[in-house]
Amino acid sequence: MADPRGFLKVRERQGPSYRPVPVRLRDYSEVRDERTRDSAVLKEQAGRCMDCGIPFCHQGCPLGNLIPEWNDLAWRDQWGDAIERLHATNNFPEFTGRICPAPCETSCVLGINQPAVTIKNVEVEIIDRAFEEGRVVPYVPQRLTGKTVAVVGSGPAGLAAAQQLTRAGHTVRVYEKDDALGGLLRYGVPDFKMEKHHIDRRVEQMTAEGTRFRTGVAIGADITWEDLRARYDAVLIATGAPEPRDLPLPGRDLDGIHYAMPYLHQSNQAIAGKDVADQIVAEGKHVIVIGGGDTGSDCIGTALRQGAASVTTLAIGKKPPTERPENQPWPMDPRVFEVSSSHEEGGTREYLASTVEFVGDENGHVRSLRVAATQYNADGSRTPTPGTEHDIPADLVLIAMGFTGPNVTDLSQQASIALTPRNGIERGADYRTSADGFFVAGDAGRGASLVVWAIAEGRAAAAAIDHYLVGSTELPAPVTAHDAALRI
Repeated sequence: MADPRGFLKVRERQGPSYRPVPVRLRDYSEVRDERTRDSAVLKEQAGRCMDCGIPFCHQGCPLGNLIPEWNDLAWRDQWGDAIERLHATNNFPEFTGRICPAPCETSCVLGINQPAVTIKNVEVEIIDRAFEEGRVVPYVPQRLTGKTVAVVGSGPAGLAAAQQLTRAGHTVRVYEKDDALGGLLRYGVPDFKMEKHHIDRRVEQMTAEGTRFRTGVAIGADITWEDLRARYDAVLIATGAPEPRDLPLPGRDLDGIHYAMPYLHQSNQAIAGKDVADQIVAEGKHVIVIGGGDTGSDCIGTALRQGAASVTTLAIGKKPPTERPENQPWPMDPRVFEVSSSHEEGGTREYLASTVEFVGDENGHVRSLRVAATQYNADGSRTPTPGTEHDIPADLVLIAMGFTGPNVTDLSQQASIALTPRNGIERGADYRTSADGFFVAGDAGRGASLVVWAIAEGRAAAAAIDHYLVGSTELPAPVTAHDAALRI
């Protein structure tokens, strides 16, 4: 194990340092301050790992990451061995180490009476060192099976499945509807959380391994799902769950009201140097973000960098507690009040705020939001409290209330794939859909979720497809679709 007395000698949790707010608001570079990387401090933090008899961090991580093992190796300065143990369960630790909310840390046994181990920070240090030292190399399969697989969607689920299937010897082509690979990692996650060169160097590795990529191809429009299935021995649907949840209230059709994801998509395109026609920009505007999750937080950081006059986040529910509530005991992943890097940078957050109406001006553009205090009813529903209405100035409203699921119109029409009552894609425990040869993984199958779940399902679906194609598999399967349903 790591230092047997490490958790007794080093009780203070020390995570990554961020660049000063006035500095980082001037650009879109990652907020992490690379100049403050200190191997001695990181080794101390890794040494706090207790190597528990039953490491509950495994339970918290859908990938089953071997956390105590690579904590120990990092503490011993054995970085080459550490990246091998990390890559044994996780194809892309540079993604999870930056944008995963780290449910492993809320399951850390040390977290019962001390701040949890900085698992996420150790993870990203291991992979960053591996790239810097040239330890991340292509793994080209020794033989080809002659089987072909199409992966639709190049987000973390699609990329993880494609890499696993390529290494198993199958010929894999990834289709992406956007002009660049990465899915929401590319155009949903802002650069200040994860710069895009992390995606590019993984794509380079995968290309060297034999995975093929096609961008700018929308399956269902440019190629029908039926035609795609006819060309390949198996098809994996990893399109994500991009359909946004709407807020159908009076005034919803006013100009200046947008879903969060198109706003973030356009911003990331502009940062990448691409021409964006009629870009939604927050400069000089009073911005209201409806929804307090990660997507809303990304909107805050983006709007502040664009020079918004003000940014206000509205959440319909109560402000979460700062400490773990009694009804969410360890090792559950609790819902607590969180301060992201974007929240540190500015803006205000209002809770128990129910939007009643979008109010416009004479030109048909939104000018304010009519908001009332939220009241909780006996049946558990939430409604606006009469008599508490007030207006909040708004020039730009971003709806960040989550996602309802995948776009299934073309799927159901062209491939006769059965849907769930909630209009999702029906699947079995082996990730198969109702149509032969079609599989589904990631958000497209389970609904909008975490990057770590997407990678885990991509790996598991790859094992299922490998078994379907050749009758057996040696690929690891960290989680089944049935397990995933139980753990939502």
